[in-house]
Amino acid sequence: VRLGPGLFFADGKRKVDYVLCYKCKKRRSSRPRLSLTSNGSIPMPFPMPIPMSGRWETEAESGEASAPAGEVEDSKLSDEEKALMREEFEAGLLEAGLQIERDKEKANGISFIRLHIPWSILSREAELQKIKVAVKKKCELRKRTGIAGIWDSVVTKVNTPFQPDIPDLDICKDSQTHIRFKTLKHPFIRDKLNLYDITSTETVFDNATRSRIVAEIISRTNCRRTCQTTGIKSLLARGVYVSAFPLHDVSTNKTAATMELLHEEWANYGVMHKYQPADLIRKYFGEQIGLYFCWLGVYTQLLIPPSVLGIIVFLYGIFTVDDNVPSQETCDENLNITMCPLCDGVCDYWRLSTVCSQARASYLFDNGATVLFAIFMSLWAALFLEHWKRRQMYLKHSWDLTSLEDEEEEMRPEYEEALQEKKDKMKALSKKKVLNSFSESAKRRL
Repeated sequence: VRLGPGLFFADGKRKVDYVLCYKCKKRRSSRPRLSLTSNGSIPMPFPMPIPMSGRWETEAESGEASAPAGEVEDSKLSDEEKALMREEFEAGLLEAGLQIERDKEKANGISFIRLHIPWSILSREAELQKIKVAVKKKCELRKRTGIAGIWDSVVTKVNTPFQPDIPDLDICKDSQTHIRFKTLKHPFIRDKLNLYDITSTETVFDNATRSRIVAEIISRTNCRRTCQTTGIKSLLARGVYVSAFPLHDVSTNKTAATMELLHEEWANYGVMHKYQPADLIRKYFGEQIGLYFCWLGVYTQLLIPPSVLGIIVFLYGIFTVDDNVPSQETCDENLNITMCPLCDGVCDYWRLSTVCSQARASYLFDNGATVLFAIFMSLWAALFLEHWKRRQMYLKHSWDLTSLEDEEEEMRPEYEEALQEKKDKMKALSKKKVLNSFSESAKRRL
């Protein structure tokens, strides 16, 4: 991808917030397509002329350097139809206010389309989504005194070995007075920029926030004239685009430091005894993945008491298996207990002592203490659900997710596409049956 210095457009000023890529096929009798750059002020005419002459050759092999990992399977759409869908979708992106830049199409290769969201659209979407931004006013943090302060210090000392070594960026300390201040945040409002701690409009929102806003825009852009669909996911399922992703800039110290902290304090077996850095995971991966790992952490943490109790129950079975009367009678060969055949005709009589090992093994997992363990697990399940509800509400409040409604799970575009193909096949078969029956009836009349 031809970029300017850093992750910018060719002009070196506008950031690349999202990238779309699609496959190009070689056209022999058509002129090469020029690089297109739009600032969003002039809408792209639709539909743009698509050269129909010339023969389209087969695609490049997947082993080429330009082919990305995890290629999308070829759909049944023709290349002209895919090109028309891309033109309409990109026209919708320009109408939504995004700025587009793309390179010349490469024969038998991958072409990239770069998207940039200008400040006017970015500020509008941030206000609609109620994204919080740091304000100038800060809050002083004071320690509690008395018995409550002593208790807090004891709890802090006990939990210190289990806390990740990650500094809290929202808390700063005065070098002279040693007073700690917490940065306050408020939902972004375009008309009150003077209240926020902003030095430049380019640094108000980080790259992850900009990419999420662009992802929201491209997920709701319509493509009605050519394919009657909405969003980039449907186009990816149809093979119109190969992939859509934000760029990962590791050149900045802030992003590199975040990755390094996640690797050292989270994705490392040496820190498996520590709590997860939930805020850092949420900042890097987003709220949904952050909530998932928080749930996984709570679930793993609360599994410690059942695992300890399960080991105790198992050890109880080991120490008391020799005193179990049914196991003793089963393993006593002097009793000479003969059992009936297990089947008719073929099976023979058998001795009960032959299943001695099975009886002893079953007692290890099914003894008197197992009943107490089952009662404990029923109470543990209720406790886990209530604890996670409170933890989830705390995270939603601290991450400003209380105003968001639970979204219903949408139908996957891949499944929708397969379902539509199945419906088309059923219609074709029914139509064929009708035609066959009509032709047979006509032959009978003749």
